[in-house]
Order: sequence, then structure tokens, then C-alpha cells
Amino acid sequence: MKICFVLDDGLDRPDGVQQYILALGKWFTKKGHEVHYMVGETQRKDLANIHVMTRNIQVRFNKNRLAMPLFASKKDIAELLVKEQFDVVHMQMPYSPQFVARVIARVPARTAVIGTFHILPTGGLQKIGAKALSLLTRSTTRRIDRVFSVSPAAQYFAEKSMKIKSEVLPNAIDLSLFSTGKKLKRYSKKTNIVFLGRLVERKGVMELVKAVNNIIKTDRFQGRQLIIGGSGPLESKIRRYCLKHGINDSVIMLGHIAEKDKKDLFATADLVVLPSKYGESFGIVVVEAIASGARLVLGGDNPGYRYVLNGIADVLINPRDVMAFSDRIDHLLTDEALAKKLQKEQRAFIRRFDVEIVGTSLLKSYKSVLAKKRISFDNNTYE
Repeated sequence: MKICFVLDDGLDRPDGVQQYILALGKWFTKKGHEVHYMVGETQRKDLANIHVMTRNIQVRFNKNRLAMPLFASKKDIAELLVKEQFDVVHMQMPYSPQFVARVIARVPARTAVIGTFHILPTGGLQKIGAKALSLLTRSTTRRIDRVFSVSPAAQYFAEKSMKIKSEVLPNAIDLSLFSTGKKLKRYSKKTNIVFLGRLVERKGVMELVKAVNNIIKTDRFQGRQLIIGGSGPLESKIRRYCLKHGINDSVIMLGHIAEKDKKDLFATADLVVLPSKYGESFGIVVVEAIASGARLVLGGDNPGYRYVLNGIADVLINPRDVMAFSDRIDHLLTDEALAKKLQKEQRAFIRRFDVEIVGTSLLKSYKSVLAKKRISFDNNTYE
């Protein structure tokens, strides 16, 4: 089968949408399918069949950095579609009228058009923007044969705010890439609380530092340390807070962590704490932490993290309640029986997000849509 993923953004950043595309693309290729990537702009040279269709400008949406495409050439899009004759084009949603909508408008009738909806806006302005985008792209949305959402939260938003009906099919993650995590020996002498993510207000890292400070004040932090991986605008504020409260020796700031090093940092953790406050439609980093062998993962009680943590209250926290936050951290570090029980549940639950499971379901959907279009293919095409 010839499959093309289409994305307004590029493939350079390790954000959730890019991880989704790349994990599925790699898995489909291993299964013998031909995978292409039609993108706004990217610098990557390590992937085959990348088609750069326009230039991107950097914008901020939903408290994230995004690349917005300029208008793509209708002629270039039409020529590529005629040349490649894709069986499936798989759009990432929501999408722009400048690029992806132009692709959809020119896809041949014989081609299956699939969409995956990824976002959950953080506030009113973002919701208004999404509704406006929905109006601008509504005529092409009708051409999409089947739409999936990566979580119930994304599904709810897609239908309520953008009038798009979808089925939940979660993000695809190659769990095997994280199962090889090794504990970092340099941190082995202490109990490790680990945070990994962008150091921005939305991710709750400042609340985590304050919760740790509360534990330190009660003398329950001996033999423990907080390890913060990631960079961002809050870095200097965190450092000043630690200096002001005299907790520098208990907080290690590592800066940016390369993708290849994430699993080892997670494997080192006695407790991974990812206290994001809002704006999460799924929670790839939560799944990665569990798959890497962390003793336990505690997440912010937002819709996306609640989904991947199976709604279990013991491992969900409102980070704004700093006192309860600190008590939960301390409890999960000291109650070994509870931690073992929760760890077992977490590891069992995330198996449904493995690329083998999600990819197989997606291929069946591709086949179903193509069958409805009465296109006859050799059965081996789908093996």
C-alpha cells in the first residue's frame, strides 16, 4: 500500500504529532508499505520520500510553538498526487486552508482520505481560533472518509467545537524503544523524583519545585533529590527560587535532554512527576515514562493524562494544590506495596498504545475505506 502522511508543520521537532507520524511511518515501512511525508517545511534528510510543499512561519497556538505554512502551490500538489497515485493520504487535524486543505481538494476519488485530530485547546482564544479554522476548512473536511481522535478529550473537542465526528484511536508509540532504559549510576545513591518536559508554566514544573520544598521543610526529603530535565523560559525562575529557599543541593537541573537519553532518565526515577495543568490531549511523555521502567508515574489531572493513566486517582494530582501535591509525592515514595500495585496497572494499561496495536487497527481502517470505494487490490497488499 502507498501511504502519505500530510502535515502543515515540519518533522524537525519531537512534538506529539510528529512522533505519531514517525512511529507509524516506521512501522508501516517495516510491514512492507511505501510511506511518504508531505509537509510544509522540514530540514530532515534522514527519511525517504519527504515532499516539502511550501515554507513555514513560526507562530504560537495553544501555548505551543507551531509552524504555519504559507500558501502551497496548487499545481505542485496536483502534480505530486498524479505522479505518486497514493492509496491513502492521512491528514493531521486541525489543518490550514493554505496547504492541507488544498491537498484534500485535489486528492483523486479512488484515494482513501483519513484524518487524525490531535489537539485540545487551552483557553477561549484558542477555541475561537479553532472554530474559525473549522469554518475555513469545512468544505474539504467533508471529503475525509474517516476521522480519528487521539483521545476522548480530543474527540469531544472535535465534535463540540469543530462539528467533526471521529472515533478514538490513540497515539501510536513504539514501546520497544523505551523498554531498554538503563538506570543512570551517578544518581543511584538517592531516591529520584524526575521531571522531563518544557520549562513552561503550563507543565506545572514550578508547582513541583514548591511541593518538593514543602517536603524539605518537614525533614522528609533526606536521601531524595529532584532531577529536572528540559529547558524553557522558567529555567532562571526555578534557579532563583531554589537559591532563595536554600534547596539547590536537592534540585538537579540537567537542561535539554536528547530523545535518545529520555529512557535512561525515566528508568532512573523512583517517581516520575509530570504535573501538566491543562492543554494535554493525550500524554505521550507519560506513556514513555511508564514504558522506560520508572517505578511509578504521577501526572497532572488534565484530560489527556487522565486518559493514559486510566483515571486512577492515586496517580493524578492537581498541581495547584501544593500541599496535597507534596503529600502525594511523599506517600507514593514511601508506600512500596501501593507503588508496586500501581506500577503493574500502569504497565498493563499502556500496552494498548503500542504502535503494533494502533498500526494494525489503522491498516484495517485503510483497507475498509478502500473496500467501500470498491477498489480492487491484491490481498497481499494488506499483509
